[in-house]
Amino acid sequence: MTSSASSTGIDKVKGERLKGKGVWRIVLLASVFILYLTPFTSAYGQSKQQLEKDKAKVEQEIKKLNTDLANAKKSSKSGQKQLQLLEQKIAQRTKLINTINGQMNLLGIQMSQTQDSIVMMQTQVDSLKREYAHVVRVLYGERGNLDKVVLMLDTKSYNYAYLRTKYFRDYSRYRRRQAAFIRQKEEELHDTGVELARQQQEKTTLLAQEKRQKDELAREQKQRQQSLKQSKQQEKDLQAQINRKEKQKRQLQQQIQRIINEEIAKANKQKKSAAPTGGSNAASTAEVALTSDFASNKGRLPWPVFYNKVSREYGRYTHESGGQNMNNGIDLVCKSGASVQCVFEGKVSRVFTCPNGTKGIIVRHGEYMTVYANMGSVAVSEGAKVATKQNLGTVYTNSDGQAEFSFQLWKGTTSQNPRSWLR
Repeated sequence: MTSSASSTGIDKVKGERLKGKGVWRIVLLASVFILYLTPFTSAYGQSKQQLEKDKAKVEQEIKKLNTDLANAKKSSKSGQKQLQLLEQKIAQRTKLINTINGQMNLLGIQMSQTQDSIVMMQTQVDSLKREYAHVVRVLYGERGNLDKVVLMLDTKSYNYAYLRTKYFRDYSRYRRRQAAFIRQKEEELHDTGVELARQQQEKTTLLAQEKRQKDELAREQKQRQQSLKQSKQQEKDLQAQINRKEKQKRQLQQQIQRIINEEIAKANKQKKSAAPTGGSNAASTAEVALTSDFASNKGRLPWPVFYNKVSREYGRYTHESGGQNMNNGIDLVCKSGASVQCVFEGKVSRVFTCPNGTKGIIVRHGEYMTVYANMGSVAVSEGAKVATKQNLGTVYTNSDGQAEFSFQLWKGTTSQNPRSWLR
């Protein structure tokens, strides 16, 4: 075995090692590529975390709106509140869908990068395997020319023999590292494939969530249309109720005015019929005294009922439907079944039925008359004398649990503002 043959074998091995260095250059380029992508991957992670926070926040808001909507359905007959909550819920649902779309877009970018990494890593592993296989083949072909003992002895000097020994040792270590590096890259390739599968599963989950949210959105939009339609119908019904109620109030005012006129006409007729007999002086004196007593108590009369609030003051007003009415008294909201008391002593001159089917009472106090309307029950009869604060009956309570009482005060045919008379 000659020195030239040995040198040839070593040169070939050196050449394969140089090719191996080319493989390491590939690894270096791949590392640079990975480092280049690292900032974007980090930014993706931050964006993903923010989207997850936004998604959780929106889902919490939708949950709260569901609770508010359920409460609104239980406690309110009006559809306006429900409609408002539905509008907010639809807006939040749309926001949630947009957030999920943002997550899928970012995930799509990451999946594309992962797939590119898989392709690059697979190319890298294939190249490493080819290079390694080629080196092994060369070494196997030159195994007869690469006797370590001969190569070490066939040298010009001991230093050269040492360098050859060191070269063989380094090259053996290089081959082991190269084999380990191939195994490492194969493991990384496998892990990247697993990550891609996880990303694909995550995207499938997000797609399912998006579809579910879109179905919910479609259902809520349909519910909104139904609620809007119901709200419009309720508004229409409410307007009809207002118009009907205002019509009944006008009829009540007209009815009371007519009764007052009838009472005055009846009193005048009684005076004329009593004049020839001479009995009018005593009656007239009593009426004048009662009138005087009533007038002297102006501003000190007790309220006819205990009330929660004044729903309508005395005077002309514009009601909800746009028209105008005259309120000849004062309307009071009371507790259900509230008692009605007479504000001053007098005589019950009329018990009548109001246009809405409730009861009314008129009490004469000389020239003055007090009117108690919208009563559910009456405890006195026509012609009965009543005292101050005597019970006259109870306020009417409707099916909604509302009790509204109307009180008027007249001097002759002229209505008075009760505020000026009540204490």
